[in-house]
Amino acid sequence: TPVFSLPADEAAAGYEVLFDGRSLHKWTGNTTNYVPQEGTIYVTASYGGKGNLYTVEEYGDFILRFEFRFLTEGVNNGIGIRTPMEGDAAYVGMEVQVLDCEHPIYQGNITPLQHHGSVYGIIPAREDHPKAFKPVGEWNTEEIMADGDHIRVTVNGVVILDGNIRDAVKNGTPDGKEHPGLFNKKGHIGFLGHGSPVKFRNIRIKELK
Repeated sequence: TPVFSLPADEAAAGYEVLFDGRSLHKWTGNTTNYVPQEGTIYVTASYGGKGNLYTVEEYGDFILRFEFRFLTEGVNNGIGIRTPMEGDAAYVGMEVQVLDCEHPIYQGNITPLQHHGSVYGIIPAREDHPKAFKPVGEWNTEEIMADGDHIRVTVNGVVILDGNIRDAVKNGTPDGKEHPGLFNKKGHIGFLGHGSPVKFRNIRIKELK
């Protein structure tokens, strides 16, 4: 099994490994659907569990880096940030979408508030972002920065979302729904699966002081 260790520059910058390719000891929750496999966290519906996988620790301001790979078309997943472990993370915390949003099944059925990289229901990802993605089956790199009200999402080096959650809701929530956890100071990071097969690897985080 390949084991992930931090590159020298990230180690020097104070990153911490959240998943090294083998152990889920920094994670809790649905360890039935989320299993280590060949150096990745492999999410699939076939294991029969339900619920999300959460970090044991809570994080407030941070830079989260990871890689993801869609194994089929139309994948729908998400990354919860600053979320409690109970409830729908998209509302009780925030959800950064992980979605094969260019797939035909979503055309006309979703808004930019649901595209990959969007802060679900709050800040839309950039409309021209699909060119940032690799084809299904290839690995993508992603970075999520949460610094106070500032959220930035970068995929394969392209910034696909850069916004301020407070500015985004000054005239009410864009999706018209209640988001009571939007301004949580901290919370867990979660993988919010919908059964679609997706793999994550090389997960690390740097807390911003």
